[in-house]
Amino acid sequence: MKSELKAKFLQHLLGKKKDNQGFTLIELLVVIIIIGILSAIALPSFLNQAKKAKQSEAKTYVGSLNRGDQAYYAENDTFAGADTNVNTSVTAAMNALGIGIATQTQNYNYGTSAYLNGGGSNVYSTSYSSLNSASSGLKNYNGKVYLQQVGANSELTSLAFMCEAQKVNVSLANMGTGTTCPTDWKLIK
Repeated sequence: MKSELKAKFLQHLLGKKKDNQGFTLIELLVVIIIIGILSAIALPSFLNQAKKAKQSEAKTYVGSLNRGDQAYYAENDTFAGADTNVNTSVTAAMNALGIGIATQTQNYNYGTSAYLNGGGSNVYSTSYSSLNSASSGLKNYNGKVYLQQVGANSELTSLAFMCEAQKVNVSLANMGTGTTCPTDWKLIK
C-alpha cells in the first residue's frame, strides 16, 4: 500500500511539472499586441503634453516680462529700453527689468522693446517670444503694456495683455498701437 501511495505521489509531481512549462506563443503575441495598442494611444497624448509644457515656459516668461515692464514704469516713469542712451539692446532692457529670466532658452528667445511716439514720450512696451527652430511645432507669445487714463483726474495707469499665435511656427506679430491682439492671434490674459 505504501508503494502505491509513493507511485501516485510521483505521478502527481511529474504531472505538475508539465503544467509549469511557461507561456504559449499565442499568449505572448496577445500581450505584445495589447502593449502596442496602449502605446499607440498614449504616445500622441504624451507628445502633446510635452509641447504644452514647453509653451507654458513661454507664457510664463512673457507674462513676467509684462509685469516687469509695469513695475519698471511705475518706478521710472518710462519703459525699459526707451532711453536710447542707456538701454539700447534687448538684453540691456531685460536686465533693467530685474526679473532674472534668460534671453534665450532651448526652445525660445525672449525680448522686450519700448516704443515712443513722435513727441518722445513712451507709448507702450512689447514683450515677445520667438522660436529658436521654425520646425518645432510650438506657438509664439506676445505681450503688451500700455498707458491709459483712468479716473476723474485723468491719471495714467499701465495695463497689460498677452496674445498667443493661433497657429504653430508663426513669427512675431506687430503689436501696433492698439489695445487688442493682432489678426490670427488670440487674447489669453
